[in-house]
Amino acid sequence: MTSIYWHDNAFLPEEDVRISPHDRGYNFGDGIYEVFRVYGGKIFEAEAHFERLRRSAEGLKLALPWGLDGLRAAMTELVERNALSEGTVYLQITRGTAPRNHLFPADTAPSALAYTREVARPVQSMERGISVVTLEDIRWLHCNYKTLNLLANVLAKQEAADRGAADAVLHRDGVVTESSASNVMIVKDGLLITHPADNLILHGVTRAVALRLAQAAEIPYAERPFTLDELYAAEEAFVTGTTVEITPIVAVDGREVGSGKPGPITRRLQREFAAAIGR
Repeated sequence: MTSIYWHDNAFLPEEDVRISPHDRGYNFGDGIYEVFRVYGGKIFEAEAHFERLRRSAEGLKLALPWGLDGLRAAMTELVERNALSEGTVYLQITRGTAPRNHLFPADTAPSALAYTREVARPVQSMERGISVVTLEDIRWLHCNYKTLNLLANVLAKQEAADRGAADAVLHRDGVVTESSASNVMIVKDGLLITHPADNLILHGVTRAVALRLAQAAEIPYAERPFTLDELYAAEEAFVTGTTVEITPIVAVDGREVGSGKPGPITRRLQREFAAAIGR
């Protein structure tokens, strides 16, 4: 079946989508995006994703075409048109098409594109856990905006793969921030710890869900910076994200985390998350 895309408020088959070479997303990475998770044909935590989209647009002084209500309706219809049961929706909005100039164009309308993709839950990695490596965080200082400028993340993810790991955990001068595409949490002395939601990390929707589930389960948690040494000495560690859900980290830089197996708090949160999505 031909995939249906949404481009500038029109639903089109993929082969009919046309992107200008003068689009500022192509020339400058001047745009934002969101990745929505779909379970059972419904967008999960839709309002949290759209609120983050709004914050990112505000941070880049980028107008949201068709408004949040229009975008919400379009994404819902896109899921329905593609008969997507389980997967993701990718939405990208750029400042639009204009002659190449660093200054914002005066009279250019933003351009939007969205498409769906079937994606299964990462059952195997959630069950077994993953190994990660640590790398210096070389990204800019507004990681809280979900922009198209992902080259540093791409390089980190590739280096991790080249070193035989599933992901890279980033740090600034020894203070852990997040991974290349997910948030990071550790457990120490029964306390769940994650970096505060400031400008150094992306405010993950699944991160917020995990903390909400922890609170409901009476698992104590703290939003504070933690160090590489604390990561190495943690009893448990895991990443949270739209596509990875809650995936255990069982080794960091070749060192086992805790017992080298997913721990009890990680498992508890996985069960609570599965219940939250009706699994």
